Amino acid sequence: MKVIYPTNPIDVQGIKIFLAGTIDMGNSTDWQQKIIDDFQDLYKEREIVILNPRRDNWDSSWIQSIENKQFNDQVNWELDALEKSDFIIMFFDKNSKSPISLLELGLFADSGKMLVCCEEGFWRKGNIDIVCKRKGIPTFKTLDDLIKALKIKIN
Repeated sequence: MKVIYPTNPIDVQGIKIFLAGTIDMGNSTDWQQKIIDDFQDLYKEREIVILNPRRDNWDSSWIQSIENKQFNDQVNWELDALEKSDFIIMFFDKNSKSPISLLELGLFADSGKMLVCCEEGFWRKGNIDIVCKRKGIPTFKTLDDLIKALKIKIN
């Protein structure tokens, strides 16, 4: 299994899984690492590629502007990774606002490659549930349930 972080090249062989969802500028729980750990030893015969937008060297002082090269590169890497992925896992932490994740849900709702976990208590859970139902996006109560379903889809 490979894990690719921004802004490394994405053009690799394998089943690509993008880890979309709550990051909160690096202040949320690192749920992405749980997925990486869960997939680490499962697929020896198939190449799994995790596209993880969370980066250790994120600098929250970067100006969020198209003019800022680091920020521009990050956002474009994420958009490229979302487009090139085979599966998009989207996780909404109940203690977050996750505005970029909401944007990504809208952008990729028709892609047919999303699986969504929105924790009870998330401030816009009703909106997410309605969009997912309308677009036929599978939803899960827990991240563990989502992971189990993704493993079944991959096999």
